[in-house]
Amino acid sequence: MIGEKTVAYQGKGTNLDDLAQKISGYLQGEGFKVQSSPSSPEGNVIQARKGGFLDELIAADRALSIVISGSPDEFTVRVGIGKWIDHLATALIETLLLSDLFLVVDVAEMAWSLEIEKRLIGQIDTFVG
Repeated sequence: MIGEKTVAYQGKGTNLDDLAQKISGYLQGEGFKVQSSPSSPEGNVIQARKGGFLDELIAADRALSIVISGSPDEFTVRVGIGKWIDHLATALIETLLLSDLFLVVDVAEMAWSLEIEKRLIGQIDTFVG
């Protein structure tokens, strides 16, 4: 899908709940409003959106969506644009993973998404080690 990036990690022994918290903290530090799904064996979902000038580029119901799934020694991180899900904290991750969490994006959203993804993936690589 355009504007979605998946990175696989192996042999890292990473605490995935801690990784989700670090990603959320990083995004909050960058000025994003962040919400997360409850942690589950299927993984973690984080959504972040930022107002200001981005409101003109990205629809108000869109968000940066991050899905962390797998085990501490073999997991993937998917990053892309998705629909902002109200009350994500009460949503079941199984339902989220079966839904269209990532959307096809237009040119403005794709450019924004690619820049944010590049920076975020670099930061995640640092967190994972």
